[in-house]
Amino acid sequence: MQTNGVRRATVLVAALGTLLTSLTALAALSSCGSANDGGARTAGDRGSAGDRGAPARSWHGSPAAVGTTRLPGVGEGLHRRIPADSGQVVVVYGRGKDSADATLVLYTRRATGWERTRSWPAHNGKKGWTVDHRMGDNRSPVGVYTLSDAGGVLDDPGAGLPYTRDQSFAAPRQWDESHWHDFDYVIAIDYNRIKGTPPNDPARPEGERKGGGIWLHMDHGSGTSACVSVSKEAMEYLLRALDPARHPVIVLGDRADLTA
Repeated sequence: MQTNGVRRATVLVAALGTLLTSLTALAALSSCGSANDGGARTAGDRGSAGDRGAPARSWHGSPAAVGTTRLPGVGEGLHRRIPADSGQVVVVYGRGKDSADATLVLYTRRATGWERTRSWPAHNGKKGWTVDHRMGDNRSPVGVYTLSDAGGVLDDPGAGLPYTRDQSFAAPRQWDESHWHDFDYVIAIDYNRIKGTPPNDPARPEGERKGGGIWLHMDHGSGTSACVSVSKEAMEYLLRALDPARHPVIVLGDRADLTA
């Protein structure tokens, strides 16, 4: 029979474990959506089914070139930051500095250059973009970041990236119902995080002030707190397509900052 002291220690350990799990989930979700994102949608907020997988467009509206040596709409400054061994690049083309609307395009490097693979409508931070992201600013960070880890509430759909399935990804049920499935699938953007850990790992190497928990995740029809969101179809495609052996990265920003 356990002594009272042993029983008290057992209860304390269990309570601390539950508290740690809750704090980890809250830290991870701090940038990816919030109850204040709002559940109301307008026709302008929703990407139509006909837009899914549509050809990528250049800034002047014509189809982007296939087999180009430079990524369309990405300037020299960001191009130099793409690792030489990267064979897959996700580019998020923000509509404007203060806009939450964007287009996400997956490019694959071929012998002839960069080839557009697929594209989808997307949303970014509800207040737009920033080159100096801070926690709570509701803007997505401009830059080039690696894509190393994935996870979510749902079973692994056949992801190439290491995938962590955990119910702790689930959005709090006090959020608007439109947000409940935001984190069914997520891909961590390696901004202020430790690569090789689950996307909801709370570690912030550059400090909490710089924010974190910035992901690709499922769309709820409007802007996010800092993440980039796309349809479930897009998330499933990206999870299956992104290959660690091809060193995938994401380039993201509004038009002006992308082309700088």
